[in-house]
Amino acid sequence: MRLGLMVGYSGAQVAVDVEMIREAETLGYESVWTAEAWGSDAVTPLAWVAAQTKKIKLGTAIMQLPGRSPANTAMTAMTLDALSGGRFILGLGTSGPQVVEGWHGVPFNKPLTWMREYVTIVRKIFARQEPLVFEGEHYQIPYRGPGATGLGKPLKSILHGRPEIPIYTGSMAPKGQALCAEIADGVLLTCMHPERFDVIERNLNEGFAKTGGAKSLANFDVAPTVAVIVGDDLDACRMPLKASLALYIGGMGARDKNFYGEYIRRVGFEEDAVRIQDLYLAGKKNEAIAAVPDELVDALHLVGPKERIRERFQAWKSSKVGTLIVGTQQKEALRLMAELVQS
Repeated sequence: MRLGLMVGYSGAQVAVDVEMIREAETLGYESVWTAEAWGSDAVTPLAWVAAQTKKIKLGTAIMQLPGRSPANTAMTAMTLDALSGGRFILGLGTSGPQVVEGWHGVPFNKPLTWMREYVTIVRKIFARQEPLVFEGEHYQIPYRGPGATGLGKPLKSILHGRPEIPIYTGSMAPKGQALCAEIADGVLLTCMHPERFDVIERNLNEGFAKTGGAKSLANFDVAPTVAVIVGDDLDACRMPLKASLALYIGGMGARDKNFYGEYIRRVGFEEDAVRIQDLYLAGKKNEAIAAVPDELVDALHLVGPKERIRERFQAWKSSKVGTLIVGTQQKEALRLMAELVQS
């Protein structure tokens, strides 16, 4: 098992704890991951980190599809990969309709088709085998639709990038996970129950089957983010994670279309997920947080005294996770996880 460090996106002020990232690099963490929502972007912080580190890989979890054309994403990926000495991992995701339509101002339409076309175009650009031509539902390159001048010309990247830059996609939805297994190098998971890998594996196997035997868990990375909080007060350690879970289960998506909530239902917390969502959508956020059971936090994350984390980590260590992305702001947690993985 490899370790990654999740630094996420910034709050009201941009902040990157480079000292923490350097320590992770020293401890043997393989990768560091940034994110974006509707504030700080995922790429600029990685460029900052790249300049101040030497070997840790640099991943985006995720870059939002609606924020950039496929060509712009490929340009960004190749540039940062080259400047960092081949350390970039391109993590992509559609985000959800609230962000896609409410922030980026484009339609959230056929996300699976969108992702397939996007990854196909990016890989074609990386490969540089021929000038870029693509005909799909979302993208036509060169563009010939309404308003076109007719002067568009197929182009090949000036920059000779690394063709094998890894591409991961973020998905909590079954069909999205199947697509990821088919077209990408790894899947980024917001949360995962290590003892219910079957819920994800059936989706991945569906995607692997479409590759004619070329793909399996042997050459595909499962990369969940797992919060790690060390402390003697279990309730205090769990509380921020209960707030986060209430937000994702209750507020990330509509009542009938919330992939996070659906996943929580499938791994054995159906009644809890329904109650949390009902309370959250009724505006009772504090009650929704209180409704998140301790067992759910413990299933998805690692919290409490070091010995408790050490014991509960065994479920992760024996799982099929390839990269465990640690979410923490504690150096003691950072060090503990490095010790546990190496032991």
